Amino acid sequence: MDLTLTEDQELIRSTAREVLADRTTVGGGFSADLWKEVVELGWTGLAIPEAYGGVGEGFLEGCLLLEEMGAAQAPSPFLHTLVCAATIERHGTAEQRERWLPGIVEGRTIAYADGADVTAGPSGDGHVLDGTARFVPYAHAVDDLLVVAGRNAYLVDRSAPGVTTEPLDVVGPAEQDDVRFSGVVVPPERVLADGPAVAATASAFGAAATCAEMVGGAQRVLDMTVEYAGQREQFGRPIGGFQAVQHHCADMAIDVLTARFIAFEAIWRLTAPGQDPNQVALTVAVAKAWVSDAYQRVCALGHQVHGAIGFTAEHHLHHYLGHAMSSALAFGDGDFHVDRVADGIGLPRS
Repeated sequence: MDLTLTEDQELIRSTAREVLADRTTVGGGFSADLWKEVVELGWTGLAIPEAYGGVGEGFLEGCLLLEEMGAAQAPSPFLHTLVCAATIERHGTAEQRERWLPGIVEGRTIAYADGADVTAGPSGDGHVLDGTARFVPYAHAVDDLLVVAGRNAYLVDRSAPGVTTEPLDVVGPAEQDDVRFSGVVVPPERVLADGPAVAATASAFGAAATCAEMVGGAQRVLDMTVEYAGQREQFGRPIGGFQAVQHHCADMAIDVLTARFIAFEAIWRLTAPGQDPNQVALTVAVAKAWVSDAYQRVCALGHQVHGAIGFTAEHHLHHYLGHAMSSALAFGDGDFHVDRVADGIGLPRS
């Protein structure tokens, strides 16, 4: 496995960094204008096969964009749309791929909703959904919702009768909603068979994509902290000259580097041919558990170096701490994935 970026991948990353650097997105909400530009730049089609109108790169290239979005704290449904596109490509019928993948290239958005509290029953040729999906990012702004309920998964039109969203006051930059389904009729063309398999795929891709976004956030916190340590003076010298501060920055750099390597190994394994599915699942679980903790450690040390200024509303650092906390919970928290690792290597759970 060689994680060295190709020339094209470096170009994707640098272009995203330049584009997002021109926008003040930290602490802001969903921007339709930013999403329009994302579509115009072709980012929504980057991981979509050419047969469906996309660029034909891959999930890894999409995660390079997510790394820069995490660094810029760009609020958008790009992560969930990327994950749902990969899931539809794997589990959708030919007709479903033909319908949804070109739409995603053109800017159609989809959010993945855990339907643990949603029930599905037959209704004529289709199904009817009732219940609530909680903490769905940008549910109020997307076009469709990928909901796994029981034996099937459903591509629900967010504007369909019976679908309502309620905004939640949550920690982190991503806007989240509760989505309520009341007698929502889903036609057959929007039903994906084998719901558990769909859920497993979406969860694996979602955890890996979240890791990429967290790596970007952690890198930005490290950069901010090193810059601040070189500017802030105490006792007549920059605090970056003190050994304790240097140790903090070194520990942060180690966490960022290891997080990047383990995250992109998981991302690579998800789409690389010939991979053992059990090894892939284990690598994703290790990555999500490690990166979640590493990002929070980086933020904690960043606050130690910044001191009081990092907690003020005017400073960006506290937004990254909120992002670290919310991302750690997305697609399974650290404890959940540590348990999966223990099961995968045959260790008893604590």
